[in-house]
Amino acid sequence: MGVRSRLAAVATEPERRVAAQVGDALETVFETVAATRADTTALLHRVAAEGRRPVSRDLAALRPGLHPRLARQAIVSGAGFVAAPGLLADVPAWLEWWQSGADGAVRPLLLDLDPGRSAYSDYTYWEWFALPRDTGRRAVAGPYVDYLCSAEYSLTVSEPVSVQGRFAGVAAADVYLRHFEAAVLPLLRGLPRPAHLVNAHGRVAASTDTARLAGSLTRGPDFGELLDTARPGTHDGLRLVPCRGVPLVLVVA
Repeated sequence: MGVRSRLAAVATEPERRVAAQVGDALETVFETVAATRADTTALLHRVAAEGRRPVSRDLAALRPGLHPRLARQAIVSGAGFVAAPGLLADVPAWLEWWQSGADGAVRPLLLDLDPGRSAYSDYTYWEWFALPRDTGRRAVAGPYVDYLCSAEYSLTVSEPVSVQGRFAGVAAADVYLRHFEAAVLPLLRGLPRPAHLVNAHGRVAASTDTARLAGSLTRGPDFGELLDTARPGTHDGLRLVPCRGVPLVLVVA
């Protein structure tokens, strides 16, 4: 089940270069997430120093940072902070989430999170929330149809937010799959063999391999283990190359 890790010679120079370029492309999105994470952490620390629990209106202080980040990053379609249940004193759950429209305007996501009425009231099982919560690390979730926000096929990148050693929620950003593919498919097509990108769970994020469609699962190797080691490996004839700095693996047939 485990990945048979070897020295970097497992990967060819073009494969290492493409993996690094994919990492660079996604790192710009993670920079947006990291800035939101830093703002949220600072805000929650300030509230804690006042000797009280945060409430939903406190999170409005994140908006001056979120709005220009969305305007700046063409590849990012939505961004914000998603609170862990119980974090806020006035509501059981909350998304301080903003989206950029086709006209360039930034608008809030307005959701009904009443568990008696909404199918989306419990977002804790979604991969973009559960992976950072459970691993303490950044994550790439999807692609999936984002019924919560846009009804578009999307990826979500996220990082955990912790305050005083306790998980407080996630900072995250959405990327439409079509925008991500526009950035990375030309890189994959430059390789001489079919290739695809997978997340820590083996979910295909983009592919030039007709046998591996975006959204499908690549089973067999432990991609989480490979990402932990950050070293290339092989599995059943596949070459596996971690993308520099981000939780994606380049898989080459």
